Amino acid sequence: MSLLVLGINHKTATVDLREKVAFSPQQLRDALSQLKSQQVVQSGVIVSTCNRTEIYCETDHPSPGNVVDWLQQFHNLDSDALLSCLYTYHDQAAAQHLMRVASGLDSLVLGEPQILGQVKQAYAESVDLEAINGPLERLFHKTFTVAKRVRTETDIGGNAVSVAFAACSLARQIFESLETSTALLVGAGETIELVAKHLYEHNCRKIIVANRTRERAKPFADAFGADIISLEEIPEHMHRADIVISSTAAPLPIIGKGMVEKALKARRHQPMLLIDIAVPRDIEEGVGELNDAYLYTVDDLQSIVERNREQRKAAAVKAESIVDEESVGFMTWMRSRDAVDSIKQYRADSEALKDELLSRSLQALANGTDPEKVLKELSNKLTNKLIHAPTQAMQDAARNGDERTLDTLRQSLGLDPQK
Repeated sequence: MSLLVLGINHKTATVDLREKVAFSPQQLRDALSQLKSQQVVQSGVIVSTCNRTEIYCETDHPSPGNVVDWLQQFHNLDSDALLSCLYTYHDQAAAQHLMRVASGLDSLVLGEPQILGQVKQAYAESVDLEAINGPLERLFHKTFTVAKRVRTETDIGGNAVSVAFAACSLARQIFESLETSTALLVGAGETIELVAKHLYEHNCRKIIVANRTRERAKPFADAFGADIISLEEIPEHMHRADIVISSTAAPLPIIGKGMVEKALKARRHQPMLLIDIAVPRDIEEGVGELNDAYLYTVDDLQSIVERNREQRKAAAVKAESIVDEESVGFMTWMRSRDAVDSIKQYRADSEALKDELLSRSLQALANGTDPEKVLKELSNKLTNKLIHAPTQAMQDAARNGDERTLDTLRQSLGLDPQK
């Protein structure tokens, strides 16, 4: 039995091909059912995200050919286009890859935490469809433990490496708790939506969204229980905001020095954090000159992000060593399993031999045979039968000049090393 990983990701394939290879939720269930019913693999899990599609499986064949053919047919793909982007990993390399993926070491953003949840969800789907068992199931359980260890023992996920997350982290550094803070978010694009998500995850529940059109802001504002105002209404609500984060496509500043100055007076000079992540700027540069107004621009955040990326890279070195150690340990367990069946068979054969000879001996005693003679015959026959196979193996190894096998046999039988 061999572990196999086959897949494509953001490093090997274009978005166009990744879209064609991706599995929708329904396709995923159909695919797992096919893998199982058609016996393409013995056990399998499919991880499919916007950045990767990977099949983790146990197979009788070390060659990935059967799985590649199945994937190509399932998605009706051009074989040349697919093959040029595929990568495969076997056994320890497969275990190591899964652990790296779940720990965020193979992600587009180093150390991002979402992938672990996606891997857990993929595993749950396979469990639900009874498509996973044996060593592969053990590997996924081990992987979840490894990912937790990486998060606990390294700082790979502790620093913001996106502008949106950096903005939220900055707010958390300045305000002791975001639970009592009010955030005014200006704009309704992807970055502001991410900012809202991060703020909400850190218990900020008072959010105001200002946008040119209320309709554009409504979907994500509703998701976070945010109030919606127009850009023209910002001056009326500015004093409510402890945190102002702005990211629009406006050609001229939306928030001026005078507007912030009035808001600070109304706030009785309670501090206000303003983060401008727009290019061109949404907030006048002069705002930074005001007492109690702390203005950060996108350049400030980029420097934070870059510094944090370097810190994550340093943490990744330790994380990689953890993954290496754990993948070696898992393969040691895998190899030990290979001996289990042999040990069971050897023990069963020995027990059967003992029972057979004991039965004959008891019958001989019942027939009145001399007990001493019965015991001698039992011990001689048992000894001869038990040593026959290893004796034959040592003779064969000696005749073939196979010193390594001969030494292994001597060691396994507890014999002294040959001089």
